[in-house]
Amino acid sequence: MMLPKRHGIHGGFTLLEMSIVLAIAGLLMAGLLPALTGQIELQRRNETHKQLEEIKEALIGYAIINGRLPCPASSAIATDTAGAGISDCSSSAGVLPWATLGVNETDAWGRRFTYAATSSFSTTNFTLASSGNLNVKTASTSASNLASNLPAILLSHGANGYGAYTPQGIQITASADADEAENSNTNSVFVTHDLTPAFDDIVLWISPNILFNRMVTAGRLP
Repeated sequence: MMLPKRHGIHGGFTLLEMSIVLAIAGLLMAGLLPALTGQIELQRRNETHKQLEEIKEALIGYAIINGRLPCPASSAIATDTAGAGISDCSSSAGVLPWATLGVNETDAWGRRFTYAATSSFSTTNFTLASSGNLNVKTASTSASNLASNLPAILLSHGANGYGAYTPQGIQITASADADEAENSNTNSVFVTHDLTPAFDDIVLWISPNILFNRMVTAGRLP
């Protein structure tokens, strides 16, 4: 005997129901994605800030042991190649000499830290009379300095990475933003200010007063 068909009872979702579920899931993901991306970037910035503070301590520790700061490493030498990450006093600007210091090569975005050191602090043992020539401004067009006569400056080029060097020794194109572009050339001026859509560099410097104080405390100066 043939049983009558039962309409409206299904063993699973229909194509229409599946489409509705997928559409809802897509909307939820679209709404959550910006927040998730923002959290990831915030975590990376915090991690990079922490790295920079640790590197600053490593630089001061190097100075206490050696009587001077390390010179920058060559920017163009690829990782795992001879000379990569080694202090090289043929230039006053380059990337952080991570191998010399025994610290991480890259920031949380996988790009090398830029590092500049005044020659009077890095190519010879410095004294309490030594003076740096590096300056930090709040804008590339600013007439005044936020910090002056600095021994050393280090920075991460942030999430956009403009001007940074990769572990392959290749420089990413410089930013169209004048403040970020200032941080990727080889002069003695650097810029830092609050995060904006165009500027996300993280800049840290060594104050001569703090450096001198740590050296005196360690018995390395005067």
